[in-house]
Amino acid sequence: MADSPSARGRPPEIVTLGECLMALVASEYGPLAEARGFGAHVAGAEANLAVGLNRLGHPTAFIGRVGPDGFGTAICRALRGAGVNVDWLGVDDAAPTGILVRERRALGAAEVLYYRSGSAGSRLESADVDAAAAEGAFSGARWLHVTGVTPALSRSARDAVERALELARAAGATVSLDLNLRRKLWTDRDARPVLAALAARSDVVLASEDEAAVVTGSAVNSKPDDLLGAILALGPSTAILKLGANGAIAREKEGDVVRAAAVRVTAIDPIGAGDAFCAGFIAARLEGKDLAAALNVANLSGAAAVAAVGDQAGLLDRTELDPLGPAEGPPAAFAYARSCTRRAVLCNQFAGSAWW
Repeated sequence: MADSPSARGRPPEIVTLGECLMALVASEYGPLAEARGFGAHVAGAEANLAVGLNRLGHPTAFIGRVGPDGFGTAICRALRGAGVNVDWLGVDDAAPTGILVRERRALGAAEVLYYRSGSAGSRLESADVDAAAAEGAFSGARWLHVTGVTPALSRSARDAVERALELARAAGATVSLDLNLRRKLWTDRDARPVLAALAARSDVVLASEDEAAVVTGSAVNSKPDDLLGAILALGPSTAILKLGANGAIAREKEGDVVRAAAVRVTAIDPIGAGDAFCAGFIAARLEGKDLAAALNVANLSGAAAVAAVGDQAGLLDRTELDPLGPAEGPPAAFAYARSCTRRAVLCNQFAGSAWW
């Protein structure tokens, strides 16, 4: 897919930070024990978002660390090739690039193994954010996006996220938080106070029903509308629930609940859908779209992502999104959805190799 030319050579409009990993994804469906081949893909929630926003024409900078190895080099090349500003993606000579290994399942959740303890990305610290800020990373930024993954990596990574929020606030940027609760990194009990505190300092909070229940302390069977209210009670001005096959709902502090239907596609690989959703939503809001229209763009972006293998192969670019008219609502999006499976065939021919 073509990168958006408008994203190149411009100061970052969005800043994000976190760990970028190399994902080794099984080539065939089945349990990991039976896998015989793997495709290599760049992965990581914040990196996926950065690529997605750049494809939609919004220049984004990524702050992080990779190791002094071939995987780190491949990540830098891939993000740079996608138009992401990697001026502040440093090489940590004392730690390796993180890796994840993932099976592919047609039914049920896929097993994912992480090899990221002590990785370069987990050694991110507030000094990295300060160095980026000193070189102008936040000077023209309109938006900062963070996730619940990075503060779970290490104390220093959590400090980096908190420092980024301080700098974004000082710059007058909007702050969004995707809760993105990863139970392989920390427990619900440890995550709740940290993520609740970050939500209180954010303008926009995005979550699944499960994540929202954990962070707000709500009952697991709470109604989605009630979960939106619980999120807003933490402090943000906008709350969004990603409901998968049931679409998405959102509410602003003084407004009514807004609902958007899901876009039906044949799901080939569900990983990365939430990051694509966030990219579509942020892009739409930066372009002045209202909450309902932004949810429709987000749903379409998420649907396109699951129709291709790998975290980034299915991310839409501007030339694909503009003709669809997703802001008009579900009918336009549904009409396009039929083409996603055909499009995925082309994506998958190059997934894991186009950026080498």
